[in-house]
Amino acid sequence: MPGGSTNPISMTGFVEKVSGTVHKAKAHMHDNAHDLAQVTKQREKDKLNGPCVDVTIQFINASGLPKLDVVGASDPYFVAKLDDRVSMVSTVKTRSLTPEWNETWRVKNVPTTSELRVEILDKDTDTPHDDYIGKFKTTIEAGEKELDIQGPLFRKDRGTFRLTIETKPSTDPAEPKYLFDGPIRYSRHFSPLVGKLTNIDDARLYSTWKMYLVDVPVYFKDVYQHWNVNYKAAQSIFGSGPTSLAIRAGIHAGHKMLYARSTSNGFGIIQSAEDIMKLFEGGSLDPKGILGSDREDLSQEEQSKLEEVDALAAPTNESPFAHRIKPAVYTYIISAQDDSLRFSETGAAFFVDFASKHALHADCAEQVRYSGEFHLRPRAKDNSWCGWQDFNDSMPDTSVDWEVLIDNNSGTYSPDKAMLPTLKGLIDCNFPGLDVLALDREDEGLKKSVDACRDYALNYRGVKAEHLQPHQQEGHKSLLKPLGVVGKVAHLQRGGVEPS
Repeated sequence: MPGGSTNPISMTGFVEKVSGTVHKAKAHMHDNAHDLAQVTKQREKDKLNGPCVDVTIQFINASGLPKLDVVGASDPYFVAKLDDRVSMVSTVKTRSLTPEWNETWRVKNVPTTSELRVEILDKDTDTPHDDYIGKFKTTIEAGEKELDIQGPLFRKDRGTFRLTIETKPSTDPAEPKYLFDGPIRYSRHFSPLVGKLTNIDDARLYSTWKMYLVDVPVYFKDVYQHWNVNYKAAQSIFGSGPTSLAIRAGIHAGHKMLYARSTSNGFGIIQSAEDIMKLFEGGSLDPKGILGSDREDLSQEEQSKLEEVDALAAPTNESPFAHRIKPAVYTYIISAQDDSLRFSETGAAFFVDFASKHALHADCAEQVRYSGEFHLRPRAKDNSWCGWQDFNDSMPDTSVDWEVLIDNNSGTYSPDKAMLPTLKGLIDCNFPGLDVLALDREDEGLKKSVDACRDYALNYRGVKAEHLQPHQQEGHKSLLKPLGVVGKVAHLQRGGVEPS
């Protein structure tokens, strides 16, 4: 009746009906979401079980790119991905709106229904993020293609991109899908510390290298090396407390700076053993005065050797060892994220801020494929001698053979020595013609070879003793300070433990 009271029984029934309807709707949505997930999962499974091809993509050039910087042209590069399963990052082309790349990317066992997506960006060294130019996508159908670059909303026309795609049926369907097949590209990254220091002895001490390897999943399969739970420095990094969180933040930021793509990077392709050997050439600009008068403490034999080196010194400021194999030990990891080999000299100055050299290279990853150290040593072509202790700089580098000794010397990840033969197989596969020995960190012959390498660097190449381990260079500016990570964090990271 009008003006009467509401029937509580009717109201209760109404609420129950509404509640039931909402419950049914939620259940229906949940079922639909579950069904969609199942369909998506089945489609992905069908795709991976379907026909596959080996793909070769030649990224040729772009034209008509917009000018994003107020001063100067763009510094474009691109990131290419196949189904978000494997990716490639190009070189940076400086000051160009019509960049020519001509870079090749080979991937094996790619499903025929896969999609290639490419983003083009403008490298900006003065900001934490690069400017976005645009993107495009295409199938992997073979042929030459000229594709429009689509920019952000209301800025769709961002130029065109030319590429060619070649495909052939995969010959080994048992191999992993989306398997990177070359070419082996590398980049050399210069630490942001360079140019901010005084008395820089050797820019190599402020550099990192990154090299993309082929067939890593073929050799290592599902084997990874987890961080060492019994290692104090690793515990401080990978723990669950606030201190560990702060330490990881510092390492992440440091890694990002050390491996950032920039216009100053060096880029190249490894096509032979000679190509990779060139990466290990270099020396200091006579920091010890070894080509000058500081020789009073040297023996007659040492002075005689150095007189031969004097004759090699050019009248310029270039080191006489700039094109000689450098006696040095390198710290490396093989990444579990992108199958890249990342390394630097073990004595690199930036390591002084961090508790773990290997964690810094690995971007604090909880697991890697492998890690350790390596060095090169000379060997007589007739095998009558082997090692730096028997070498003399009067011998041209080409007059001897060179061996690479690689090991598992990493406290952070403590790699299983049983995988050393696998490691050797992978290196042999990527660098045919290179003599490789994979040795356990406790091998006495390895220790003697490392000592001989360092002794030669000290006695005949002018390397300072402090450069053999992470050191505080005069004028050194911590990587952590510009990142907003306070000195206390660096102290907590080290915790009295040497980086490893």
